[in-house]
Amino acid sequence: MVACKETRAFIIALHKKGFTGKDIAASKIAPKSTIYRITKNFKESGSIVVKKASGRPRMSSKRQDRQLKLFQLRDQGTTSTELAQEWQQAGVSASGRTVRQRLLEDGLVSRRAAKKPLLSRKNIRDRLIFCKRYRDWISEDWGKVIFSDESPFRLFGASGKKLVLRRQGERYHQSCVMPTVKHPETIHVWGCFSAKGVGSLTILPKNKAMSKEWYQHILREQLHPTIQEQFGDEQCLFQHDGAPCHKAKVALGTKHQYFRSMARKLPRPFNPIKNLWLILKRRAYKQKPHIFDKLQALIMQEWAAISQDEAQKLIDSMPWRIAEVLKKKGQHCKY
Repeated sequence: MVACKETRAFIIALHKKGFTGKDIAASKIAPKSTIYRITKNFKESGSIVVKKASGRPRMSSKRQDRQLKLFQLRDQGTTSTELAQEWQQAGVSASGRTVRQRLLEDGLVSRRAAKKPLLSRKNIRDRLIFCKRYRDWISEDWGKVIFSDESPFRLFGASGKKLVLRRQGERYHQSCVMPTVKHPETIHVWGCFSAKGVGSLTILPKNKAMSKEWYQHILREQLHPTIQEQFGDEQCLFQHDGAPCHKAKVALGTKHQYFRSMARKLPRPFNPIKNLWLILKRRAYKQKPHIFDKLQALIMQEWAAISQDEAQKLIDSMPWRIAEVLKKKGQHCKY
């Protein structure tokens, strides 16, 4: 415990009056060890100020610390061990732990890299063109748009790292293992939604991916009824991405027949239905389905449970998505 100046002065005053350390501790002004340390220091130095221990001298100078930071910023994927080896060649013998401490002082911490699609020059240009075109749209404008997309769902599909709390010897206990399969069965799902809530959801046959024929069928049998139900005679815009099956002539003919000029291409990262898929997968996988039919039933159940408020919040985020991408000049950002 570090005692304040007033506490130290009071302890020394009692000490001068003949009180023992035990007597002073009885007043509960400070722990007994702190009282003995303060009185011992007073006897040796005649001062109530407790000198701080000098500690181990810092092994690197400020210039060398700046050099380490430059090493790290040159390649931010470099490990602390690799940085320690590079720093050693520059004259500083330090461990990986010391390297991490130095970088932490500069606010540099180790984090898992964000996964984002590779952006070509064309991708960046398309993103900027789209954002500049719709930069003045507000939530009410986006509320007249119906978004669509496809997504795969896999049995044992919650990929990535899983953290568990376990005791020693429980590494391979059933409750502490994340099961994996080499070729998991996959369900491909198509869905759409708007500010009015979720629309139709189509589950393709087992291990069947979207094709131009399926897309034509979905537009006619699923999307059109959803638009009629949510918008009636009110005009709306239908947004999708540039997947090959979406651009097929047979699908384009269907869209022209039913929706005339309403279909517009949307750069993939902007589609708020991506966030809806994350919500749906989190809720479905949380129940750990291990049977194909069970996963299929959970997908339908959880899709129907998504509220209109959740859909509206995603629509309301569109102006912020546009502004953020413009701010980053089309480069990677949150959206």
